[in-house]
Amino acid sequence: MKTRLILDSALGQARSHILRTVLADAAGKSGLQLVNDDPDAELWVLVGAEAGDATLSGKMAFQGTVVDAANDPDAFLQRARAQAAPYRASAAAPSSSVAAASSGPKRVVAVTACPTGVAHTFMAAEAIEAEAKKRGWWVKVETRGSVGAGNVITPEEVQEADLVIVAADIEVDLAKFAGKPMYRTSTGLALKKTAQTLDNAVAQAQVFQPAAQGAATEEKKGSPGAYRHLLTGVSYMLPMVVAGGLCIALSFVFGIHAADEPGTLAAALMQIGSKSALALMVPVLAGFIAFSIADRPGLTPGLVGGMLAVSTGAGFIGGIIAGFLAGYVAKLISNKLPLPQSMAALKPILIIPLITTLVTGLVMIYVVGTPVAKILTALTHWLQVMGTANAVLLGAILGAMMCSDMGGPINKAAYAFGVALLSTQTYGPMAAIMAAGMVPPLGIAVATLIGRRKFDDTQREAGKAAFVLGLCFISEGAIPFAARDPMRVIPLSMVAGALTGALSMMFGATLMAPHGGLFVLLIPGAISPVTGYIIAIAAGTLLLGVLYSLLKRPDVVGAPA
Repeated sequence: MKTRLILDSALGQARSHILRTVLADAAGKSGLQLVNDDPDAELWVLVGAEAGDATLSGKMAFQGTVVDAANDPDAFLQRARAQAAPYRASAAAPSSSVAAASSGPKRVVAVTACPTGVAHTFMAAEAIEAEAKKRGWWVKVETRGSVGAGNVITPEEVQEADLVIVAADIEVDLAKFAGKPMYRTSTGLALKKTAQTLDNAVAQAQVFQPAAQGAATEEKKGSPGAYRHLLTGVSYMLPMVVAGGLCIALSFVFGIHAADEPGTLAAALMQIGSKSALALMVPVLAGFIAFSIADRPGLTPGLVGGMLAVSTGAGFIGGIIAGFLAGYVAKLISNKLPLPQSMAALKPILIIPLITTLVTGLVMIYVVGTPVAKILTALTHWLQVMGTANAVLLGAILGAMMCSDMGGPINKAAYAFGVALLSTQTYGPMAAIMAAGMVPPLGIAVATLIGRRKFDDTQREAGKAAFVLGLCFISEGAIPFAARDPMRVIPLSMVAGALTGALSMMFGATLMAPHGGLFVLLIPGAISPVTGYIIAIAAGTLLLGVLYSLLKRPDVVGAPA
């Protein structure tokens, strides 16, 4: 019996070839003769293919899934021969499409990445894995965290994958997924709305083409694309800021003014932290913003623009402007400047870096530098001389922002503000920001102790983990509770965070290192005054813990106290 196979085009060349070979071997055993491009075939077998071709109307056809065909090709073809029926395009098209979309487990690979590469990256990965396995899908998630790529997806796994999910708040290298159906989202949505994310991925995935990635993303998402570029720069800058801040804090171990003595260890630590690591903070930020926009051609002009932002006094704000300027100019030249084939090789290594660096540099010197420097100077002066009332208000606003979305865009905006001020030797807002950021997980942990009857065993265990994460300044430890009960957790967290930030600024607390949580207390001089800082954190923690334990609805009844 002459049999013609129609394979789903979404399988790709490699999987289609393998599946066709397997079915060809099985066809000989079943007495079937596979033919190509024969319109008079006696049997038409559609494997995961979309039906609806009017030319098949009336022909003997069988619709099956890729999974069934691959797992047992002999039984699949025998069933095709026995169950074949006249094909009806009008009726078969919808049903077969649904069958192809929903039948059998899918093979899914995913990538997660957040700006800090610590919490959201791994929590989103766990959520995707759990939801995918619940649906019976094969899944593997690659984490692009602060220590590099983990659980790396191999080329073979990419080739076999039906779907790629990218949950990233920064730009990541996705070249190995070229030609695969891809769905992009944020780590926050992947973590909080995992089921909806996977449903959207199945329905909205589009074939990924690296060459058109940047343009397609910006046209579709607009400003979130610019925000992603900013977070990419921040993610590369943060390790440098943390290392530099901690080196400065370590120099204070020998005395507040010990670094003024040349040749001492304190002076060396100050040189490493302040004059080297923090001096590179703005250039690295600008360079990797431009890198995120235009890839490698944008890196050099971005770094140069960042250095000019430092030398002109434009600081952090000037660095952001330089990064976006360099990135978009480099991208414009790359896409719009036609060159003869003989000169194409010079474009990425000579023409784009030279022209973009000149444009960025001249704009920074003659246009951006002076006015932005004046704005930054005025902001720094206001922060340094503001009265107690203004300081308390600023601390309350920053604290509430840190607790509003727990690692999301508002949280990151407040954190970036505090980091920016470190380069101007303004340390008060950073103290309020880190103190408030610790409150949500610490307060939730306290609530699980005070109102333990209202929490089930799983939540009480999660509360213990949240306590540890809170001590480390990882606000995301409260996300499982916020996702489960957002109408109570988020407003109460914002109130508690505002109280903590306000108290921190009222006590005049300063923080030299932008990360580390309470463990920074181990470094003398990193936080001062220590007592006031701890009181601020404890007040917010207790407020959240008590209020949430009172207002939460019980999940279990009669649990032992």
